[in-house]
Amino acid sequence: MYCVLQPLLAEAGKKPSLNPLHFLLLILSSVLIAAAGYIINDYFDLNIDRINKPGKLIIQKIIKRRSAIVWHIALSIIGIAIGFYLDFTTHVTLLGLSNAACVLLLFVYSISLKKKLLSGNIIISALTAWTVLVVTWCEIRFFFNPAAVNTIKITRITLLYTGFAFVISLIREAIKDMEDIEGDRKYGCKTMPITWGFNASKIYVATWLTILVLSLVALMIYMLQLHWWMASVYCLVFIIAPSLKIFQRLFTAKTPQEFHSLSTMVKLVMFTGILSMIFFRIYS
Repeated sequence: MYCVLQPLLAEAGKKPSLNPLHFLLLILSSVLIAAAGYIINDYFDLNIDRINKPGKLIIQKIIKRRSAIVWHIALSIIGIAIGFYLDFTTHVTLLGLSNAACVLLLFVYSISLKKKLLSGNIIISALTAWTVLVVTWCEIRFFFNPAAVNTIKITRITLLYTGFAFVISLIREAIKDMEDIEGDRKYGCKTMPITWGFNASKIYVATWLTILVLSLVALMIYMLQLHWWMASVYCLVFIIAPSLKIFQRLFTAKTPQEFHSLSTMVKLVMFTGILSMIFFRIYS
């Protein structure tokens, strides 16, 4: 919103569909739905988590199981309600239904898809990407009059970061599956490392890392042609270099602790990657 949409809309003399308060409500709805998703996931994964992360249990230790369901329902309802409120009070459309779909997908993921090969990973990665895409979706009305706003640039940047969020999430979900293999195997999950084995799972992650790095290198070359020197250095040092480090450590990782360290590194790349959006504000 701050780095891409506001500058381009201001350039066209337009105001965003969401004022600052409405935008905070959009953020709040996403956070509440994500929190509800974490709660219901931990609720159904209690036995698995006792094996994979016994020191980090929330359900039963901090929140009683019965209370967890209440919290899940309450947070989900509030998140959905905020979406419908924004539908009725702004130019945004279908946000309430999309929030409801996110809640439903997180519930289905927790009770079923999480234990299946690839499908759970794809769902979580798609929902992660949606948190980027939804901001542009809230300004969809301008796309019906593309002459007024530079919608082509908005679309390109949105797809760039949506794609980044999706791919980096696929990588992290696969690494998490390797980290959690012990508990997942005991309770009948069919995740990638259980079904394919560690070597094939590492090749899968390495393939996505390669696609990510090559795409970033191509992007950096394009930025150099535009003389975006700071952005190019940032991309190299804070996104490409850590991604290469993850690639290097991937094939030597064997223990849950090593995979957890890799997962943390991927989260840092997620953060630095999304933060790179600030350069569109600087160079606009």
